[in-house]
Amino acid sequence: MRYVVPFGRSYAPARRGLDPFTAMQREMENVLDAFARSLPAAPDVAENGFFAPAVEVKEDDKGLTIEADLPGVDPEDVSVELDDGVLTLKAERKEMKEVDDKDKEGKVKYHIAERVYGTFLRRFNLPWEADEDKIEASFDKGVLKVFVPKKMEEKKAKKIAVKAK
Repeated sequence: MRYVVPFGRSYAPARRGLDPFTAMQREMENVLDAFARSLPAAPDVAENGFFAPAVEVKEDDKGLTIEADLPGVDPEDVSVELDDGVLTLKAERKEMKEVDDKDKEGKVKYHIAERVYGTFLRRFNLPWEADEDKIEASFDKGVLKVFVPKKMEEKKAKKIAVKAK
């Protein structure tokens, strides 16, 4: 870091042919790399043991569409619930047991383990009343898609009494 900020007339990056911005960029990359290496393998693990999948939430005049990435999850391990205006997406990715992963002592040796296994959970507070009977959910290629339609109130013509004078 001492080479990033010039002190006086002589500073090291100029002598080594580095401009101060290149030196600063390299130093920042080193700091960020060290920080990334210090993170656990699954940084999105919540304290309660649940994982939060990546989602996209889109709203139009008909309702809300939520798409959640759940790669490696079987469709039968996915559930969608609506309770008191809160939509809950829940799924579980089960760890596959491989026999070929074991060494001579019967222990598994992983060199990299970045996959996340366990229960996925995501909750959404709906900003309006949903038409519960028309909610649709589909699961295709690891993507859960849920459409929550807005409850449309039937507009009835209001009869206005005419008073005679």
